[in-house]
Amino acid sequence: MTQKKAILMVSFGTSYLDSKRKTIDRILEDVTENFPDHKIYQAWTSKMILTLLKSRDNIHIPSLEEAMAEITAAGTDHLIVQPTHLINGLENEVMKRTISKHAPHNLKVAFGDPLLTTTEDHRKALNCLISEYSTLPRNEALVLMGHGSAHYANSVYAALDYMLKEMGYPNIFMGTVEAYPDLNTLITQVKKTPAKRVHLCPFMLVAGDHANHDMAGEQEDSWKSLFESAGYQVICHLKGLGEYKEIREIYLEHLKKATAD
Repeated sequence: MTQKKAILMVSFGTSYLDSKRKTIDRILEDVTENFPDHKIYQAWTSKMILTLLKSRDNIHIPSLEEAMAEITAAGTDHLIVQPTHLINGLENEVMKRTISKHAPHNLKVAFGDPLLTTTEDHRKALNCLISEYSTLPRNEALVLMGHGSAHYANSVYAALDYMLKEMGYPNIFMGTVEAYPDLNTLITQVKKTPAKRVHLCPFMLVAGDHANHDMAGEQEDSWKSLFESAGYQVICHLKGLGEYKEIREIYLEHLKKATAD
């Protein structure tokens, strides 16, 4: 009997449809192209975003529970789950528990790694951003906004900032919107450089709510406004990580490894 193989792509989701098309949809297209012998499914984990898309845009994207029910009903016996999460944090752990809870006993399940799992992953991701901003003058700063987490895996963001300095980029900084390194830490560090202009860029899969509001918003507590209050000229770049081919290739590498194991 021919093995029924499937891949489930799992994302948190976004309410920004333009960014969805440029990021999550592009990843799905890449996976479909590279794994023609697998049935491709997707699921989003944010119930709030799923409800919003359904009511606002009449777009239905399966939840994890719905996707697992469909996968089970199709008679799948080998499932690879590839998250588009950045870190091995709380979202990834909850996703794995939910998958395990809804997987029938005869379904073999394997998980691909999130984006930032190995040191090699870290360097590849940073090199992608460094290449994007290769013309950045040394008297200007690039500040990357990660999401951040209360999970211990959040330490990867400080490690990335350290790695940037080790790679020879004292004017590129990594921070988070919800954890450490926080914005106050970033402003303090940027002040130690000769920079007068700051470029802000999301270090998240999509350029969604955090990028458009917390980073680039006009409210007085946005990163843009607070850097301007600190005396800097600020330029915002609303480009999610999923828009970069090199980033999408890291996910494909993780997926290929999971299918080979």
